[in-house]
Amino acid sequence: MNILNLIGRDKELFQHDIEEHELDLKNKISNSRFLVIGGAGSIGQAVTKEIFKRKPKKLHIVDISENNMVELVRDIRSSFGYIDGDFQTFALDVGSIEYDAFIEADGRYDYVLNLSALKHVRSEKDPFTLMRMIKVNIFNTDKTIQQSIDKGVKKYFCVSTDKAANPVNMMGASKRIMEMFLMRKSKDIAISTARFANVAFSDGSLLHGFNQRIQKRQPIVAPNDIKRYFVVPKESGELCLMSCILGENRDVFFPKLNENLHLITFADIAIKYLKNLGYEPYLCNNEDEARSLMATLPQQGKWPCLFTASDTTGEKDFEEFFTDEEVLDMERFENLGIIKNEYKVEDDKLNLFSERINELKSRKSWTKKDIIDLFFQMIPGFGHKETGKYLDSKM
Repeated sequence: MNILNLIGRDKELFQHDIEEHELDLKNKISNSRFLVIGGAGSIGQAVTKEIFKRKPKKLHIVDISENNMVELVRDIRSSFGYIDGDFQTFALDVGSIEYDAFIEADGRYDYVLNLSALKHVRSEKDPFTLMRMIKVNIFNTDKTIQQSIDKGVKKYFCVSTDKAANPVNMMGASKRIMEMFLMRKSKDIAISTARFANVAFSDGSLLHGFNQRIQKRQPIVAPNDIKRYFVVPKESGELCLMSCILGENRDVFFPKLNENLHLITFADIAIKYLKNLGYEPYLCNNEDEARSLMATLPQQGKWPCLFTASDTTGEKDFEEFFTDEEVLDMERFENLGIIKNEYKVEDDKLNLFSERINELKSRKSWTKKDIIDLFFQMIPGFGHKETGKYLDSKM
């Protein structure tokens, strides 16, 4: 299946920029040592493959998912074969003592790329998963940066999200706060990051869910009023790689908007997706109708679909990669823009955040409101609105 066609494009975004800088990328990567944290997720796998095929001296992958790691290795062996450099994978939790021991035992890297994250808006529905999101997205990042500083790492890259620009949900806000912690460490180590669009058919995404629904003979459900920008997995890896290798300290890379990158609704993609498989979408009025028609419609070349307006907490009507206050460099690359950041840190805010979160965790008791109130203190104009409805309550 051609993912580019499904998202309304006929060519990849960054091909020209990659070709223009390929010699520089190959030279730097082939002479460098890499650690990729969260390397078995969708973006992590894409980044890992971009590094591997340029033959690094050392490439270590850490991820909590043992199963995804197995598939990553099979994929790499099947696509690229082998390299002379040291390539190893480690099924470790970044927040664990085992990971700390792993870093102490080696830790000699030129580049550390952190792709680990809790990325779903649905993860903020309860106070406990929300606290884990804070740990993974913010404090594990701060911890791994400090370890990189202690070990003499040259460059630290961490992926952010377009949802960090004027955030309306806790996930986006956690990444915005993460960027603030990154900024504080940027006086001791070169850091860069990237904000980009939804990665089409990435693990756990709605589009990936389309594949699951077809395999399990279940209805296709999608919002008809939410528009998103999409990149394909390979593009997500290229964007992260370009930011890591070519980005200057405090740079945030993002894809430029042009005729090849435009907003598209999930419902529109669902229609193209089904037609690509030879099915005509059949629009249903409710979940019960959609479930009941699964017994008969597919045999007629039709697939039950439910397209509705979104009313769940944390959904943003549109996406943006930068704010009005941020300084941009739109000249260096053809299809990549860069947010140029000066060193600016509000230590009091960051210390308050750390102290307050530690207090809540030491009590082993906190509410969602405790965390939301703290996020509002950290981010003036935080656009979070609680509707009381979450994606887990939908099909």
